Amino acid sequence: MTSQVSSPAEQADGAVVGEQRKAAGAKDVRRLDRVIIRFAGDSGDGMQLTGDRFTSETASFGNDLSTLPNFPAEIRAPAGTLPGVSSFQLHFADHDILTPGDAPNVLVAMNPAALKANIGDLPRGAEVIVNTDEFTRRAMQKVGYETSPLEDGSLDGYHVHPVPLTTLTVEALKEFDLSRKEAERSKNMFALGLLSWMYHRPTEGTEKFLKSKFAKKPDIAAANIAAFRAGWNFGETTEDFAVSYEVAPAATAFPPGVYRNISGNLALSYGLVAASRQADLPLYLGSYPITPASDILHELSKHKNFGVRTFQAEDEIAGIGAALGAAFGGSLAVTTTSGPGVALKSETIGLAVSLELPLLIVDIQRGGPSTGLPTKTEQADLLQAMYGRNGEAPVPVVAPRTPADCFDAALEAARIALTYRTPVFLLSDGYLANGSEPWRIPDIEELPDLRVQFAQGPNHTLDDGSEVFWPYKRDPQTLARPWAIPGTPGLEHRIGGIEKQDGTGNISYDPANHDFMVRTRQAKIDGIDVPDVEVDDPSPSRNGARTLVLGWGSTYGPITAAVRRLRRAGESVAQAHLRHLNPFPRNLGSVLERYDKVVIPEMNLGQLATLIRAKYLVDAHSYNQVNGMPFKAEQLAAALKEAIDG
Repeated sequence: MTSQVSSPAEQADGAVVGEQRKAAGAKDVRRLDRVIIRFAGDSGDGMQLTGDRFTSETASFGNDLSTLPNFPAEIRAPAGTLPGVSSFQLHFADHDILTPGDAPNVLVAMNPAALKANIGDLPRGAEVIVNTDEFTRRAMQKVGYETSPLEDGSLDGYHVHPVPLTTLTVEALKEFDLSRKEAERSKNMFALGLLSWMYHRPTEGTEKFLKSKFAKKPDIAAANIAAFRAGWNFGETTEDFAVSYEVAPAATAFPPGVYRNISGNLALSYGLVAASRQADLPLYLGSYPITPASDILHELSKHKNFGVRTFQAEDEIAGIGAALGAAFGGSLAVTTTSGPGVALKSETIGLAVSLELPLLIVDIQRGGPSTGLPTKTEQADLLQAMYGRNGEAPVPVVAPRTPADCFDAALEAARIALTYRTPVFLLSDGYLANGSEPWRIPDIEELPDLRVQFAQGPNHTLDDGSEVFWPYKRDPQTLARPWAIPGTPGLEHRIGGIEKQDGTGNISYDPANHDFMVRTRQAKIDGIDVPDVEVDDPSPSRNGARTLVLGWGSTYGPITAAVRRLRRAGESVAQAHLRHLNPFPRNLGSVLERYDKVVIPEMNLGQLATLIRAKYLVDAHSYNQVNGMPFKAEQLAAALKEAIDG
């Protein structure tokens, strides 16, 4: 859904409403600048839907926000167990924020497993809303509670709100012709209604969503709406919740425009569609479903009206093979996968390097190796993207830094692929793919012109004066070879994985030619025009900052939040973030030379740091985490402070 960011006058009107509520004898309303809420329950409790709806209403209200969905790898993990806990964390504020937050202010725990799995992340004084109906002896013993945490004093440091969510939901739906089990399924909507009351979230969008989602089952739609309203009314009337909270819209955090909440995979999908339109080429996706990339396949399959063709192949190899064939045929070709799929696609990526055709390889990174952690995030595919092919097969690498930035990164990857006739890696990850934030919908005029010129006729004159088409005759500026659509009269040429002769494209085993072609392909990648890396240095003229924090990909939010904390504490520290990882920006070497220390936080064991050390001979310091979760800003700030002082 879209929304205009609220103006300061509208925020003032909201304050007046709050005062009017107090004057009318309503419950106390307190103003907060930000809140972190985590919904947690069994993987069948609908926590992702609950969090998504709360997020949508928060976006429509105009807050800045960042989310972190976290769910089991199993389609249906064992009910009531710790491995089966699914959670959704939302951080929203009246100002610019960058991460889903370190520690929740509010935890909604639908069962004992959810409480035990998440209570350790809460600061003292946090609010805990627990569904007491699920705290049976058997359920508690299943997760190792010998006594009830609601009665043994272990939660005394928190503000605990015991709420019989299941009972209240069933009671609210007794007029509906539903079994008790069917009625219990709506308890997540009761919880959503309660939290919507607590934080003054709009309700119209959720009710409209429920009517649409269950349009073919109007009774179920009505029951969910009734549960949602019952949760709201419970908050309004119960004495246990004496206070509600307001978080004003983040009017000053955004440039003017129309915004919507968007996840990384959705933004990436829209970016691919926009790129195909700007290139005036049909978009072809050859893909095989794999977590966490499958949502891109699902989304692009909805957009046939924009000339998008999606092919769900029988395996990863067939998916990229079809995509490469589409590239040969003149389409903007894409294949999507995660790390294990990249391994399977590596031979065809090498073929694309040899054929010099534009192809986008979208890798939504997850924890590995092998099957690894399908629903958890990691940044450990960088070296695979750089070197994971036989022979010298250089491929450009682009990495988005936030969910919304996935849109722009897709356009940039397409620009490089089309301009330089090369496969391009786009490295997103699970954190970006599933997380969301506000995105300003761009005007069409802001998008780059990506149109290409296909070869139309002969491009080379032989010694005897005859004109012929040479498929490997290069543009002197980009070193890109011509792109000829199959079937164009006079432009017939052979392709394949065996080395080509320079210019003619004929099969060649000549050692000197092979050396020349290898070096030329490398020179083409090295010569790609990418913007200089920008440095955020609080005192560049005085050369005050001696430490540079360098990052890439989804570490942008935590790094920036940590740097802000350090600067508020009086530390002078600079920050730079890389979108282009191959080739590196041309000014990167001179940037690194300006600082005594370079610290590189990564969700791997130091892959970018390895590249930086090798290329620039800089003694970069790694700070690494591979636990399947994004960095916490406080943790990162402490590590950076130690590096600065060390």
